[in-house]
Amino acid sequence: MSRRLPLGEGETARTACTRILLRTGVDEKTGDVVTATVLAERVGWCADLVAGMAGTLLSGHGNTAGVDTLTSGVDAGGVRLPSNAWMALRRLGWTAAPPDGVRVNDRIVRMAQEQAGRALRSVKWRADVVAGVLVAWPADPKKRTSEEWDAVRAAIPGGEYLPSGVITSRTRQIASYLREHGRLPADVFELEPTPRTARMLLLAACDGQQATIERSDDGHRALLRVQLPLRSDPASYRDWTWVACPILLPPTVPADAILHLPTMRIVGGRVRADLAFTHPAPKPKRSGHTVALGVDWGLNTLLSAGAVRLHGDGRITTLGAGAQFRAAGVLAKQYRLRRISEHLHAKTGHYTRLADPALDAKHAVLAEEARRVSARRSHLNDALSWSAARWAVDQAVAAGATVIYLEDLRSLEAGGMGRTQNTRLSQTVRGQIADRMRHLAAETGIAVVIVPPRNTSKHCPHCLTPLRHRKSPDRPTVPGWKWALCPGCGWQGDRDQGAWRRIAARGLTHQTKTVTDRANGQMAIRTVVNKLETAAVITTAPRTNRADRSKTGPTRPRTHRPAPRRRGVPSPAGPSTGPAGQRPEGHAPTDRPRLPRAAHRHQDVITTSTPTTRRHRPRGAALGAGFHLHAHASPPRWAEPLPSPTVRLGSLS
Repeated sequence: MSRRLPLGEGETARTACTRILLRTGVDEKTGDVVTATVLAERVGWCADLVAGMAGTLLSGHGNTAGVDTLTSGVDAGGVRLPSNAWMALRRLGWTAAPPDGVRVNDRIVRMAQEQAGRALRSVKWRADVVAGVLVAWPADPKKRTSEEWDAVRAAIPGGEYLPSGVITSRTRQIASYLREHGRLPADVFELEPTPRTARMLLLAACDGQQATIERSDDGHRALLRVQLPLRSDPASYRDWTWVACPILLPPTVPADAILHLPTMRIVGGRVRADLAFTHPAPKPKRSGHTVALGVDWGLNTLLSAGAVRLHGDGRITTLGAGAQFRAAGVLAKQYRLRRISEHLHAKTGHYTRLADPALDAKHAVLAEEARRVSARRSHLNDALSWSAARWAVDQAVAAGATVIYLEDLRSLEAGGMGRTQNTRLSQTVRGQIADRMRHLAAETGIAVVIVPPRNTSKHCPHCLTPLRHRKSPDRPTVPGWKWALCPGCGWQGDRDQGAWRRIAARGLTHQTKTVTDRANGQMAIRTVVNKLETAAVITTAPRTNRADRSKTGPTRPRTHRPAPRRRGVPSPAGPSTGPAGQRPEGHAPTDRPRLPRAAHRHQDVITTSTPTTRRHRPRGAALGAGFHLHAHASPPRWAEPLPSPTVRLGSLS
């Protein structure tokens, strides 16, 4: 199979990854079927050998001198180091050996060197940030002055555009170390423990002597062949055999994609493989966009988005009223799990400080429960980020947009909104959503550009006048943050609805200032130019000229006779014997009975305030619309509704 990917004009190579479960295999030496349990055991033996050698490399070279040598890019003779981590480690002479009496081939050592090299390279960024914070340590770690912020950004490589939340979190970590030890740490290796080596097999560092993968002719299946040990301590090469594992490719893998060797790991007693593949995709553009999607972050309304168009004369108009992605229920569950996790960690920490052997059993139970809660939080955040990213990309595709402008709120730390709201807003998975959005948008060639968030919610999208924020539209004099009113042009609307207009207009006017980060390929607009910002306003589309409806003659006379009670339709044909069929009764519906009142309630954005004069008594649950009457994201598609036993009990309000 050819490893070269043919590309056409305007295309680029895109590498993605999909998760695959290896259910079975065949031992090519004996022809026996390898079950999922046996396959996981053999993969685990091989992963233990790799993790042991990788841990030896990390403990021996996990220091400032080792990381600087590896990330300098050149060896002792000034020759450029290879990009592959295992090749760079061999050039530097950093080798590892298996335990005594264990025989492994050179490809197993390669995987250990690749894993250790990747871990050491990833430490470089954290080491630079910690070193910069230590050099410019502030007088008051809780609050830096503007001069101290400039000093710490200058001390960190690339710190000019580094999110302030990263610097703040590292400052808190160092301050905690200072309180505990009475001194500042020397570097990140003293501040953090040695990274744990994962039990996985990086087959990308191997060649055909250790693993191969071939795709079938129909394109829906693939065959992965890998050498695995027959025992935990293989003493000779006879204890290694080839195992062929069939793979059923998901439909997300294109037919013309090139498959790469996967990364194998043990998850829950089963073997999972992260299969990477490369396929052609449209190349996103940095500039030249006319239709853009602006996306604004929120709290309960996680995302607010809408499309705008840039006309040839420089006017910017909106395409529709926009849409919102609401995740109040998911975020409430995530916040509840966070509180449970904090409670469990507090109890386990208390048991640890007591150091009572009689409490070891309780401590183990609480630690396991804390781990399970953390896993649930991770899975919930993962599902939420994929769902929100898919929603935003679908909005862009439906509007025909070629770019998505997203405000940069990676380092947002909310304040002044109460303890609950501040915590929930600060812990929103904005970074994951942005990464997933870039991944999904790359499939269709849509660019995702980060824009500065300055004054996106403060100024009017139509005239750039500072807005007045109120609690709700029916309380124009009560200060708040949800509803915005413009004292200049008179525009008013939801705060987030005005923000995505400002974000999209700013991105279109500043699209020539878009830069691409060479390290990760992300596009961003760094600064706001005042001259371009004055043109980032939304203009109202001119009204379409309609036909003249002026009165040219007398009005047709209309009868004053009321409509008949019964419809004038003939009676349906009845049986040959007996009375004929009867006509439908009056205005009674003939298609389906009416739905409960809550199902017909207006399902638009709820912006009016909750009455405070009496206790809130929701009626939606009894009427079949959930706890809240506005909880449905789309009209319910109920069939014949079941009779409710509470209908005759009277109103619940």
